Amino acid sequence: MLLPGAAAAEYKFNFPEPVTPIARETLHIHNEFMLIITILFVVVFAIMIYSMIKHRKSVGHAPSQFSGPSSAMQWFWALIPFAILLFIDFVLMGIPAVQAIISMEDTKTRADMVLKVTGMQWKWQYEYPEAGIKFISTMSTPRAQIANAEAKGEHYLLEVDKPVVLPVGKKVRILLTSTDVIHTWWVPQFGVKRDAIPGFLRETWVLIEKPGIYRGQCAELCGKDHGFMPVVVHAVPEPEYLAWVEQQKAEAVATAGSADRAWSSEELIAEGKAVYDKVCVACHQDQGQGVPPVFPALAGSKIVAGPLLDMNGRIIPDSHVDRVVNGKAGTAMQAFRETLSDVELAAVITYERNSFGNKVGDMIQPAQIKALRQEAK
Repeated sequence: MLLPGAAAAEYKFNFPEPVTPIARETLHIHNEFMLIITILFVVVFAIMIYSMIKHRKSVGHAPSQFSGPSSAMQWFWALIPFAILLFIDFVLMGIPAVQAIISMEDTKTRADMVLKVTGMQWKWQYEYPEAGIKFISTMSTPRAQIANAEAKGEHYLLEVDKPVVLPVGKKVRILLTSTDVIHTWWVPQFGVKRDAIPGFLRETWVLIEKPGIYRGQCAELCGKDHGFMPVVVHAVPEPEYLAWVEQQKAEAVATAGSADRAWSSEELIAEGKAVYDKVCVACHQDQGQGVPPVFPALAGSKIVAGPLLDMNGRIIPDSHVDRVVNGKAGTAMQAFRETLSDVELAAVITYERNSFGNKVGDMIQPAQIKALRQEAK
């Protein structure tokens, strides 16, 4: 009550603005339930307070003395409130809630497109199966802000390098899974909050009604960097979305073509640092010191300093290339063969072998990674 008027004008005690049918229905049911339970609260406590005031000992009321079987009046005052609450729970609250849940779970009816979301520590992978587009989205908030070395930005911890782009007015079926632990994809204004569980494919859907930028985050305690898994969705008109799809396809073709040329060591190291800072730094840290024993150090690592490939140009089991490309089962080290391009894989391997005090001095070309992929198929 003592806040200045300008500050009070910005205060909101409500859900964020709903922009999907699910979010709008959720808000409607929430408001309806809040009204019902508020009325119940007021009525029940009013009766209690009235009874305590009007029937207290100080005004001459003596406590009732009764024993034996319950009277008809006692049964009446027990069953009537029970019947009223039963009606409220099943009719006024139950039916709308069930209808909303059925609608939320109906992911396939009239779906216009599919978006696959894969959670991983600590980033999101998005895939558009019909368009053949796949990319990783990671938090772009500078580490200096997190360490309080810089002032916090407007969207601190809620900004990414590559946002999801979805068309307005189209029903999007969302498939969710995870590569490691349970994550939760959550965008409050969509009314969507669904777990991504390793080994399972879960579903939800959105139909965004208003263009804009919508922000969310992982809502599951998924590890040490749980707070650094933001979700950013750009909702745009369909023509703008189709143009974005064509742009992504063109970039993918250009990236694939760049794997065929010879890269210099300097180019690979520069590209590898960008990949490392985006994908690897959360686990292995900015100086490659890791967080042992869960995330081993890369600095001074015998695996990183080991041979790249065998005499026939094939991957050596449990080598540096094998760890980056195929991961290591039973550990937090995930496989990047499906999430990074040939150039990105070659670059980050070369960078790690020539950084953090590692002075191996060699490199691996994107064309070699491309050949290893084709051989594996």
